Amino acid sequence: MDGGRVVDEAPAPPRPKRRGVELALLVGAVLISVCGYLAVGLARTHAVPAGALRYAAGLGGLALLAHLVVRFGAPYADPLLLPTAVLLNGLGLVLIFRLDLETPADQAAPAQLVWSAVGVTLFIGVVAVLRDHRALQRCAYGCAALALALMVVPIAFPAVNGARIWIRAAGFSLQPGEFAKVLITVFFAAYLAANREALAHTGKVVWRLRLPAGRVLGPVVAIWLVSVGVLVLERDLGTSLLFFGVFVVLLYVATGRTGWIAVGVLLAAAGAAAVGTLEPHVHGRVQDWLAPFAGIAAGRGPGQLAQSLFAFAAGGTFGTGLGQGHSSLIGFAMKSDFILATLGEELGLAGLSALFLLYALLAACGYRAALGLRDPFGSLLAVGLAALPALQVFVIAGGVMGLIPLTGMAMPFLAQGGSSVVTNWIIVALLVRISDRARGPRTGTAARPARAVPDALGALR
Repeated sequence: MDGGRVVDEAPAPPRPKRRGVELALLVGAVLISVCGYLAVGLARTHAVPAGALRYAAGLGGLALLAHLVVRFGAPYADPLLLPTAVLLNGLGLVLIFRLDLETPADQAAPAQLVWSAVGVTLFIGVVAVLRDHRALQRCAYGCAALALALMVVPIAFPAVNGARIWIRAAGFSLQPGEFAKVLITVFFAAYLAANREALAHTGKVVWRLRLPAGRVLGPVVAIWLVSVGVLVLERDLGTSLLFFGVFVVLLYVATGRTGWIAVGVLLAAAGAAAVGTLEPHVHGRVQDWLAPFAGIAAGRGPGQLAQSLFAFAAGGTFGTGLGQGHSSLIGFAMKSDFILATLGEELGLAGLSALFLLYALLAACGYRAALGLRDPFGSLLAVGLAALPALQVFVIAGGVMGLIPLTGMAMPFLAQGGSSVVTNWIIVALLVRISDRARGPRTGTAARPARAVPDALGALR
């Protein structure tokens, strides 16, 4: 970049597509998942599970279809995105099948496989239909309106486990907040990209932090406050914390000012303290976090968090082996909030480390795509989409391990939940489309106006 212009001496040479690498990694991901499925069956029944062939064919078929769409529809996409998602989804199916063996009357693995198929179908649709991610920028306010509508609808339905986040009808359940988080991220990215210069260089300076003018920051703050207010009303504090985290991350990336991170941490701490004191449902979770073994001392037996900590302790370094743990003692949330405890007990610290590396790889692919883009909206959208699962993993793992209070969110791809797995496949599809644009050939002219990337990403370059 020279004097506000980007100089390209010649069109950049085409980059390798790496679709063969992606296919090889997909084969490995499917084989690992199938081996895990077989290991669970052999450990529990000393026989090959009856549904092993169906599971292998289903997961392998979904992976192959997704690969073919990426090969022909987004040939320059990052080759690590799809295999990472398939492996995480496959491991989730294995763990849910393993826990189904403890609850014969409540089989969740078949439904999860169906939801996975729906998610891959939407993945295929997004990659095939959305040819340019910049089309989303034109409907930013529509995305915000739809997200708010999706978050408001569950208020009319009964609470489940203290939270009004579900739509339940005729045996069918849906969590609209999962879809709303993607739409809100699109709006945040579009608005901050359009007002990046004003956010970074206008406003009053307070304690070395430049506060943007209200007319600039006002609309996005208003949308965020309304969304968080609705979520607090529904007692969906996990999603409200996720929205806040994504907003702060994108604001920092758009302006390049680290002060926003400090402000975000302070506001999050203050909000958590207020809600934890005033809201009985959250206050109970805070008390469980502060004294996870209080139930044992009082003679009531261990609660869910205590059982989760026992599971991690029993797993040690290498775990007890798939199918040979006792994390089913955690109770009704073992397939959702606390499914990480099952993995920690049966695969140990080594398995947990590998899992967290997979999530880190997924986020890193998004950040790498952001660095390769020239338009601010695409860069911010890639960062926001990558931050969604990263923040979820941090909040969920911290709660299950007793580092922070529980929030009730689902572990991406791993936990039982159709809305969650479908939404995560949509996130991967958007990242695939963005990375295809970032890694694809550039045929620029010798000198054309630059569309500067967000300040924080520009500094990384």
